[in-house]
Amino acid sequence: MARRGAGRCRNLAAAALVLGLSLLLNGCGLLSGPRPLSADAPLIMEVTSPAAVRGVLPRQFTCHGAGVTPPVAWSGAPAHTRSYAVIIDDSDAPITPWVYWMVFDIGAATTYTQLGTLPPGARVARNSTGQADYDPPCPTSGPHKYRISVYALHTVLGRGLASQPQLLPTWSAIAPHVLARGETTVTACPVTGPGAAIAPCKPVRSAPHR
Repeated sequence: MARRGAGRCRNLAAAALVLGLSLLLNGCGLLSGPRPLSADAPLIMEVTSPAAVRGVLPRQFTCHGAGVTPPVAWSGAPAHTRSYAVIIDDSDAPITPWVYWMVFDIGAATTYTQLGTLPPGARVARNSTGQADYDPPCPTSGPHKYRISVYALHTVLGRGLASQPQLLPTWSAIAPHVLARGETTVTACPVTGPGAAIAPCKPVRSAPHR
């Protein structure tokens, strides 16, 4: 697991890509700081992660466990929503948020993602590692906070994006179609050693540090 963290730090090419993405999309508020989108998209949706226990993400959803995707549930989208996008990121990562998971074209009738699976027809964009997959959070120095955001879109992106698209074209395609959004934060904690149990963990309330 330490290898994952070290590789992330060494991945300068990926960092440069995300930095360029942030600069290009700064005007619309995407990946440009704590706000996941501009104020033009009202923050009216309710988002929860049913697996989180009192705000703490269990070990199985991190690199210290099985690393499966957590379930996410939402409500309160506008009536004319045609699809959803779900993003898990770290707004406190150095330089720009680290994107762990980006799923889009989730059907309008869907209001949740199940543990370890995608809704029918949903597609996955490449995360900050460059893989079209879930990159499980991997806190090492202490409890750390992660953001789960859901966007309601007035369109289905469909063939407008290539298979397993990169972050930049995916964000660019999502941004002009957002009707509303919602978000929640969860805390994940490191383990004390190989095979050890998770140390006592409480939700991070203030701005965390890696």
